Amino acid sequence: MSEPGAFVGIDVSKTSLEVAIDGGESWSAANQTEGIAALVERLRRQAVALVVMEATGGLESVAVAELAAAGIPVVVANPRQVRDFGKASGRLAKTDRIDAQMLALFAARMRPEPRPLASEEAQLFAALLARRRQLIEMLVAEKHRLGATRHAAVRTGINRHIAWLERQLENTEHDLDQRIRQSPVWHAREQLLRTAPGVGPIVSHTLIAELPELGQLNRKRIAALVGVAPLNRDSGLLRGRRKVYGGRRTVRTALYMAALTGVRSDSVLRDFYGQLRQRGKPAKVALTACMRRLLTILNAMARDGRAWSSTRLTVRIGPIAGHSC
Repeated sequence: MSEPGAFVGIDVSKTSLEVAIDGGESWSAANQTEGIAALVERLRRQAVALVVMEATGGLESVAVAELAAAGIPVVVANPRQVRDFGKASGRLAKTDRIDAQMLALFAARMRPEPRPLASEEAQLFAALLARRRQLIEMLVAEKHRLGATRHAAVRTGINRHIAWLERQLENTEHDLDQRIRQSPVWHAREQLLRTAPGVGPIVSHTLIAELPELGQLNRKRIAALVGVAPLNRDSGLLRGRRKVYGGRRTVRTALYMAALTGVRSDSVLRDFYGQLRQRGKPAKVALTACMRRLLTILNAMARDGRAWSSTRLTVRIGPIAGHSC
């Protein structure tokens, strides 16, 4: 990003937005309609190269949408990256104002690249998918509580709550399915992805909602984005075990379940898994490598618009996670 302009950091809370310009002024704005409108207008009156906020579980979404609509480049940064940047900069104190200044410095030094925002429909689809995960977590917790209690009155209340959660889960899954069917683009993408072994409706919905970059990046970048690319741990003569971490946890979880099914039902993944196990790779390492291979093939399918083929579609992958190759 070579154009001149201010680098702005915004620390987001439920009620307020703490704003800082790198090397310049700081101020606060209310995190509601009027306050966000005033903030946008103030930033529009000066040249802004980039605005950076941290992901805060959705509290930043309205401000991000309004800034993007006004043509102000904005990035929602991974909190861990910003935290690591702050530690590396030696700034350990923490207040809202200091956090905003750190975000402005992060914007100026790191220059993260703005990405197009998801449409309103895509954001709603992702929110429904997140709600489905929450309902499943609550169902699991309630079923554990049901098994742990012997009092009839408590069991009755838990059973009623379980029945309500199950109805909510059924309704949410119906809404997800309907939204896929109503979008020709999403429906075509889902039909394509589901030709792959282990990719059912939930895996395909997760990929559509939370990995829109599928088919647009090369195999190395898509693997790093999801968090299934093995990272080196070498220093001097030490050659450490390669490990995977970071990335998009929900996508990685979905790929894990798909790969687990795929190694049992498809010859490409089953043979690949068997070869790795014969070479002495631990089961978890071999399965992680299968996740990466599955992701790489799905990426090629989305790029080329071609369905899965166990005989024709072969894709190269790099080193295997967990060990040097």
